[in-house]
Amino acid sequence: MSIEAVFTKESLFTCLKELGKEYRKRSGTKVPAEIVLIGGAAILAKYGFREMTYDIDAIIFASSAMKESVNNVGDRLGLPNNWLNTDFKKTKSFSEKLLEVSVYYKTFSNILVIRMVSAEYLIAMKLMSGREYKFDLSDIVGILLEHERACKPISREAIDKAVIELYESWEVVPENSKQLLDEALISGDYEEVYREIRKSEKESKEILLDYEKANPGTMKTENIGVILEKARQKLYK
Repeated sequence: MSIEAVFTKESLFTCLKELGKEYRKRSGTKVPAEIVLIGGAAILAKYGFREMTYDIDAIIFASSAMKESVNNVGDRLGLPNNWLNTDFKKTKSFSEKLLEVSVYYKTFSNILVIRMVSAEYLIAMKLMSGREYKFDLSDIVGILLEHERACKPISREAIDKAVIELYESWEVVPENSKQLLDEALISGDYEEVYREIRKSEKESKEILLDYEKANPGTMKTENIGVILEKARQKLYK
């Protein structure tokens, strides 16, 4: 049976702190490691609207001691082996330029350096992913909302620059993502838009869970959109 991890902000930092200790013990002090937190983990660490994430996506630069360090920390804390992973590098939201645009965040055990990308690049990545059944779209609005509340609003120009820098063109960004961003920016009521999007994401996830129960093994990444569209047509006739 596979183990599903749920990370809060507190447990995220606990895991990274333990990883720093473990890596230092195995590699010494002469081979520092860098981890760039991506996606949900970065949002969890930086913002207050996210309560949890289910794994920690990262870009990792370290010696061979890192893999065993990750596994040992996972075993000790009861986490799955892939609790810290680079799987997102296989997705369309990955860009080779993410390391270039990352900034220093925190150091653990004087050996493990954590870096993150700034808000506009997180938004660009979420726009590129655009999954209606995950947190992608609500994360975009949540980031806009928190920056607005902090009197540090994120401009459309900054987002545009980030998208072009990471992906070269808006043409590769899903239409549903572009539409959501335009509607949110035009509305300006990020709090209300966030509530609506989270409600929609939860409904989408429930639809897919029900579909999987009724049709085990038939749901694929490429047919999720069709499944959701057909289900909504039945729901809102």
